Amino acid sequence: MTLETEGLTLFQAARNMGVDFPAEVHPEDREVVLNGRKFHYLDWGSPDKEPMLFLHGVLQQGHSWDFVSLGLCSDYHVMALDARGHGDSQWAEDGDYSLDAHQRDLDAFADVLGLRNIILVGHSMGGRNSYVFTSRRPDVVKALVIVDTGPRVQRQGVSRIQHFRELPDELDSYEEFADRIQEYTGRTRQQVLGALKYSIRRREDGKWTWKYDKILRSPGFQAPSWTPDQLWECLGSIGIPTLVIRGDRSDLFTQETLDKMMETIPNSTSAVVSGAGHLVAGDNPAGFIQALRSFLDGI
Repeated sequence: MTLETEGLTLFQAARNMGVDFPAEVHPEDREVVLNGRKFHYLDWGSPDKEPMLFLHGVLQQGHSWDFVSLGLCSDYHVMALDARGHGDSQWAEDGDYSLDAHQRDLDAFADVLGLRNIILVGHSMGGRNSYVFTSRRPDVVKALVIVDTGPRVQRQGVSRIQHFRELPDELDSYEEFADRIQEYTGRTRQQVLGALKYSIRRREDGKWTWKYDKILRSPGFQAPSWTPDQLWECLGSIGIPTLVIRGDRSDLFTQETLDKMMETIPNSTSAVVSGAGHLVAGDNPAGFIQALRSFLDGI
């Protein structure tokens, strides 16, 4: 047995994290071509159910939502998209990872798949992409969930993520990457070993590296975005039911910013998930699911 096959299975890890699920379901890997570029997404089945789309944060991929997807896929048609340059989606050959580029991708994804009345859930980068998309495409989104992000973020959290992103990205072994992820997330060795295969790949020369575009981990790289004023204006235009979730230990998204978002988004509510940092859905998936279900039951 190799390190790549060691560690907890998804189902073992989910149970250990307190996630309830009625059946051991694996997602289907699917591909779709959007504006001439290949995108990968996970489809957890139940196409007859209400659609729910998950958008991950920077440096992550659709499998980042596995615990939550497993806990919800019996009641919703859950999909988790790999953003451009992340996971198994095609890299942007022109290096365009701007907010506007992500919006074009989401427009095409919704239109090609014929998605309407979706529940849209986005974390960090995916959260920003989700609320901008919702403000632009109210015909597509029924309810919005923004996870641990807003127009204003704390420099401390941004610096921590940037430092992690700019660490050496070509390592000799799977175990070295496991050490790094374990230190960054604080999760158990078995949890890390079970999930790491979705985040890294082995190159032909035997070294291991991340499964996202190298430009994203270049020192000082910042994808073009909108100004904070534009983002606040965008939030103020959202009229659908919106939940904003914060991890109680987050060093990136403050309670002050969350409170301002509650004042800005007309039909909004909030939840703080205990025992969670910025990676809310991975740190406390059971608490995250509880907050999400409470919100959805109310609409």
